[in-house]
Amino acid sequence: MPQSHEYDVLIIGSGAAGLTVALNLPEHLKVCVISKAAISSGATLWAQGGIAAVLDDEDSSENHVQDTLIAGGGLCSEEAVRFTVEHSKESIEWLIGTGVDFTRDTDAQFHLTREGGHSHRRIIHAADATGHAVSTTLTTQAQARPNIELMSGRVAVDLITNRKLALPGNRCVGAYVLNLEDNHVELFRARFTVIATGGASKAYRYTTNPDGASGDGIAMAWRAGCRVANMEFNQFHPTCLYHPHAKSFLITEAVRGEGGLLKLPDGSRFMDRFDKRGELAPRDIVARAIDHEMKRLGADHVYLDISHKPADFIRQHFPTIYEKCLEFGIDITREPIPVVPAAHYTCGGIVSDNRARTDINQLYVVGEAGFTGLHGANRMASNSLLECLVYGRAAAADITRREADIPAPPEAPAWDESQVRDSDEDVVISHNWDELRHFMWDYVGIVRTTKRLQRAKHRVDLLSQEISEFYSNYRVTNDLLELRNLVTVSDLIICSALQRKESRGLHYTLDYPGLVHEARDTVLVPTTYRIPSP
Repeated sequence: MPQSHEYDVLIIGSGAAGLTVALNLPEHLKVCVISKAAISSGATLWAQGGIAAVLDDEDSSENHVQDTLIAGGGLCSEEAVRFTVEHSKESIEWLIGTGVDFTRDTDAQFHLTREGGHSHRRIIHAADATGHAVSTTLTTQAQARPNIELMSGRVAVDLITNRKLALPGNRCVGAYVLNLEDNHVELFRARFTVIATGGASKAYRYTTNPDGASGDGIAMAWRAGCRVANMEFNQFHPTCLYHPHAKSFLITEAVRGEGGLLKLPDGSRFMDRFDKRGELAPRDIVARAIDHEMKRLGADHVYLDISHKPADFIRQHFPTIYEKCLEFGIDITREPIPVVPAAHYTCGGIVSDNRARTDINQLYVVGEAGFTGLHGANRMASNSLLECLVYGRAAAADITRREADIPAPPEAPAWDESQVRDSDEDVVISHNWDELRHFMWDYVGIVRTTKRLQRAKHRVDLLSQEISEFYSNYRVTNDLLELRNLVTVSDLIICSALQRKESRGLHYTLDYPGLVHEARDTVLVPTTYRIPSP
């Protein structure tokens, strides 16, 4: 029989954001962290670059704030930016206290690098595998806490709210969760629920993200009644390794920060023609420049070249990239790296405040699934892991302040599997998955038009109807749940893009190449939305 669980805090997602919440909660609270695959298998694990924070006397918080506002294309919430930057140093100090071993210079000071959009060196990192260092350290810390239970092989199906239970109030009381080991849906009740599921870049054919980045948390929150904002701003990482056998391996922005040059197949540079900052321009500009040159030349890729730097320097600063490329016969100390843009980061998400609270009481969101206002129309490099830390700690602090006043969750019915049957139509899911990712790449990619977006909208509506019928009649599986969520977030992306009649930040449309006079967020409101309580 499917199991039933009860916790004080249920955290859906085990990356830096989710584990930061768990580790900052008081140890008398019973906490559960669930993850689709291994606990340390999310996007955090693959983050190469580092974490932005003001740690150098020659830098300042104001510099960091202004750089972020500029990169955000006029849409950042200055309040959110300042909140994040002001809490950056203490968040890094907390991370160091957990045991993360950041790279140091010969004088034992932390080595700070620089990335696109930053005016100073402020990226603290662990060689070129910062995410791996953070993820493994936080996982080890969480495993040592007796009050934290880590469950892998669990996929959230939907949130449970008072509205679903026909009870008064606007409260989240847990989630239904599919156990991938026995294929039964379990009931998880909790006083507080935290979404930390990451972004939705798997909606696109080419992405740097792990397989689990299917927008699950965003889709669940939307269905439950939360607003989402700025879903049209999808960041495409300009430099993903281009090789037939390389799956989703990105080449960190720090390679350009340390002098890497973008070149055409004939060996000539091109970024200076697009932006005076050249290779250090923000990612959206670099990605569009590469996309433009590839289309102009009919090329499959361009090159990123750092081979002019000393070989020891390259191997010391980028050991992971050096070894990975070497596996594919590319020696980056001697030759350039073939690269292509790929979907990388979802700048929009579930609307939240500076305490990580959503529109539903006792429901929080942290990390890439959320919309705090920090990123605006374009995320600046290495602000994302910082956001996970700052808002993860803020969510934990708010839960800690309120936990004594929040009662136990009400009873809830077990998941009803009596009216569904096993599917023998897995080919339908596979076909629809491929169709979705192809038309999202072709019609809702780096450069857009209204006609392309309308075509995408027509197709996503048809897919949505088909999947809704499939979901109602068949037993849920991980593939079905991910496809259902990807169709939902793709629809949100398309609707948001159609509403924006301008080109700003990551949203670039040939039909509206200029800026509108007043910058506004694109906020979508579900039919189930209720005005949140203060």
